[in-house]
Amino acid sequence: MQFNGNGKTHLTYCSNIHPGESWGDHFEQIKRYLPELKQRLSPDEPFGVGLRLSAAAARDLLENTGIEELNRWLEAEGLYLFTINGFPYGSFHHSKVKDNVYAPDWGSEQRLSYTLDLVKILAVLLPDGIDGGISTSPVSYKYWDKDDKAEVELIGTACRQLAEVAYQMGVIQKESGKELHLDIEPEPDCLIENSAETVRFFRDYLRPKGIEHLVEHYGFDRDTAEELLKNHIRVCYDTCHFAVEFEEPVDAIRRLTEAGIRIGKVQISAALKAELGSSEEERLAFRDQLQEYVESTYLHQVVERRKDGSLRQYRDLPDALPHITDPDAEEWRIHFHVPIFTGQMGRLHSTRDHIVSGMKPLLENSDCRHFEIETYTWEVLPDSLKVDMVDSIEREFRWFLQLGS
Repeated sequence: MQFNGNGKTHLTYCSNIHPGESWGDHFEQIKRYLPELKQRLSPDEPFGVGLRLSAAAARDLLENTGIEELNRWLEAEGLYLFTINGFPYGSFHHSKVKDNVYAPDWGSEQRLSYTLDLVKILAVLLPDGIDGGISTSPVSYKYWDKDDKAEVELIGTACRQLAEVAYQMGVIQKESGKELHLDIEPEPDCLIENSAETVRFFRDYLRPKGIEHLVEHYGFDRDTAEELLKNHIRVCYDTCHFAVEFEEPVDAIRRLTEAGIRIGKVQISAALKAELGSSEEERLAFRDQLQEYVESTYLHQVVERRKDGSLRQYRDLPDALPHITDPDAEEWRIHFHVPIFTGQMGRLHSTRDHIVSGMKPLLENSDCRHFEIETYTWEVLPDSLKVDMVDSIEREFRWFLQLGS
């Protein structure tokens, strides 16, 4: 659906909320939910779709007749696809995901092949007159065992493969007029996890190595190659991830835009926040409540702000909990997506204030026009936060839409 009154800004939610790793299973899920949500939220206007496709589902769509069937169904239901989540390659529900969500990374041909499948799908289904984006993983996971040489090789391969995606998107734009972009999504503990690391990666690695690849393999001059990369390789700004990193949205957005990095998509999501207090009793009470959020499916990285202003990171919530009584720990932010309409959960708060303070600079200081609500944790939330799926998604839309009213 369009919002913000300009006819160019699009809002949806990500279908990674719904299980289904095969295309058939996932299609059944979105057929169950999307038409009802459209009727509730946008009965008289087209309703946008944010599709999550596993590698297997993407291959199904391309090799069989699924893409034609999906296109007919979207048109019949008054729906339009403008963004795809291409971050999780494989299983995302009902199994242990943890750091497997980053595999294969951008050093692998599998990641390139999967992404190019998504490019082909989006090029077919994207309506004329709007741009289309695909969010993707932030290159690799920092804690995987690799020495300095292996990391240098990984980054070089990643930059060449990202440049290859930019080239293919450029071909599509030249042939069809459809503008596509790949949106790299920084995340805690990944090779790119905050705005400073994003700028460094684009400036020191992606642009020089990507330009070199495009000049050598396709004969572009350097200025044209650089423009191709700027247009087609962008950033996905996840409000949960940047909040967990203790970044102020105004500063992070300015840092990206001043470096000439375009924001292709905003994922609207909120993290857990714990202002730990001074007494051991308070901290133990926080620990007891946070135990409700310990679960075996996803990683829930913790970033701790200490009294001296420094940050300390823990790979997962169970790794952090034994340190909660450290008197120098001041505040925790936990990568656990919670409903964006929820501000307080017992002693805990959410980081939805980051969404509120980020919307103005995102709309006014960037050219991003894709916004996607992404609370994918409904199945693993504490029972007190589990309510009807359609009602919950509707509440998230209505909370977000009232920000601009």
